[in-house]
Amino acid sequence: MVTFLKQHIRRIRYVTGFISLGLMVLSVAMLAGRGLNMGLDFTGGMVTEVTVDPQLTSDQLLEVLKPQLGEFTSVTHSDQQGRWVIRYSNAQAGQTMPNITDVLAPISHQVNIVSNSMVGAQVGQDLVDDGGMALLISVLCILGYLCFRFEWRLATGSLLALMHDVVLVLGFFAMTQMEFNLTVFAAILAILGYSLNDSIIVSDRIRELLVAKQKLPTAEINDQAIIATFSRTMVTSGTTLITISALWIMGGAALEGFATAMFIGVLTGTWSSISIGTVLPEWLKLEPKHYLPVELDATP
Repeated sequence: MVTFLKQHIRRIRYVTGFISLGLMVLSVAMLAGRGLNMGLDFTGGMVTEVTVDPQLTSDQLLEVLKPQLGEFTSVTHSDQQGRWVIRYSNAQAGQTMPNITDVLAPISHQVNIVSNSMVGAQVGQDLVDDGGMALLISVLCILGYLCFRFEWRLATGSLLALMHDVVLVLGFFAMTQMEFNLTVFAAILAILGYSLNDSIIVSDRIRELLVAKQKLPTAEINDQAIIATFSRTMVTSGTTLITISALWIMGGAALEGFATAMFIGVLTGTWSSISIGTVLPEWLKLEPKHYLPVELDATP
């Protein structure tokens, strides 16, 4: 694998770089054309807590609830056996929502409504504002850190790699119309941190090689940096994907969106640090002289 990588790494970097740019354009088009399917956390809706027969599972509940309450109905286990929290959208104009007790009666001998409340539009707007502010602060902090840590050409590549990972995840959710809720938004923030860490590892190696091997062209230095960090990247990404896969398989509907976003983010974060994170600095003419001490003119 390492031998193949040494022989074809530059071609892989350039090809994946163009693929990444194409996917970014497609994702932006999806976001503009279809938009995100915002969940109840952002749009508002109904939240009903019920107690039913203890042996019932979430899949059995969703099987009867979704046809009546809508495709994006979610069920979360509460703190007691047989107690569940049901989240679903408000009724559309001219429609009447069915009674939860009547809907669950065919599969449960006892159905007791513990509480029934509505998450209003104002709460949803507050969540959108707070979430957007959190994302903005995170991006600004990352931007400041990159500008302090690296020369601007190398920092630009890392920043574009971060944008690439987030845009691709959002584009996937826009294309599939999967529900975008607070757990998915949390995954977006986690992806920013993960992708930043991966980009910094590669960029640090590039910076070291630029100083140590000043006679080599930048393209060759980038190739060597990726090969030097490849094993570490595969181990880190592989173990992370195993953990995310476990969440995906065993977490159920409550963690499906989070696991999906994280899985895509880890994959895109791995290849963006190899492609965009190294190709863009080359296009911006990054050279060893940009990391060498500036010689001061001692002439009086």
